[in-house]
Amino acid sequence: MSIRFAIIAGVGPGTGATVARKFAFTYPVALLARNPANYEDAVRDIESAGGRAIGIPTDVTDAESVTKAVETARKELGGSGEMAAAVFNVGGRFIKKPFLELTQEEFESGWEANGRGAFLFSRTVLPLLLASASTSSPQQPQQHPPTLIFTGATAAMKGSAQCASFSTGKFALRSLSQSLAREFGPQGVHVAHVNVDGVIDIPRTKEWMKDAGPDSKIQPEAVSEDIFLGLGLGV
Repeated sequence: MSIRFAIIAGVGPGTGATVARKFAFTYPVALLARNPANYEDAVRDIESAGGRAIGIPTDVTDAESVTKAVETARKELGGSGEMAAAVFNVGGRFIKKPFLELTQEEFESGWEANGRGAFLFSRTVLPLLLASASTSSPQQPQQHPPTLIFTGATAAMKGSAQCASFSTGKFALRSLSQSLAREFGPQGVHVAHVNVDGVIDIPRTKEWMKDAGPDSKIQPEAVSEDIFLGLGLGV
């Protein structure tokens, strides 16, 4: 039996968890994160609400780890392997540091998460998204096309001072998404880069912008709402 499922990489207490909960209203979902503690609460919430969710510890910068994670999700959730959507929400390390003080390892960490990680994730999920797209026909069109979503940041549009590592990775992520959209859009897979232009209100950013007012940060729920409304997913 074939069951369409969704997979979200980079799940934590913010956007990843809220997006996973959104998808779970319609699809079984697989939640990926390096640290299981980042997805455990979301998995419990989805299961308690009657949805189907699994969490898989995954290092998106490691090809074998990504392959095993997607295969596990396919076997446990998807039957013959049709995928409704894949979301790459990996933030990577945020390093703000004078450029001449950056180590090579610090600089490359931005690209490893958002460049290499996005490449490995996309290369692994796209065959399943294409398989899902191939089941659509003029006689039996799909309500929503299989979709690959990348969540970006302000740094994907402009490189701020002392943010060379982070902005390089986010620029690479946006460029990859544009290339994939032009290649796989004609094949029936919707590819989108969602730019999150602001600080998301999560525990890690609690002390950031404390004096900027109550509306200075973006709520994770608002990001997930905009993703679904903007992409017409109707979930």
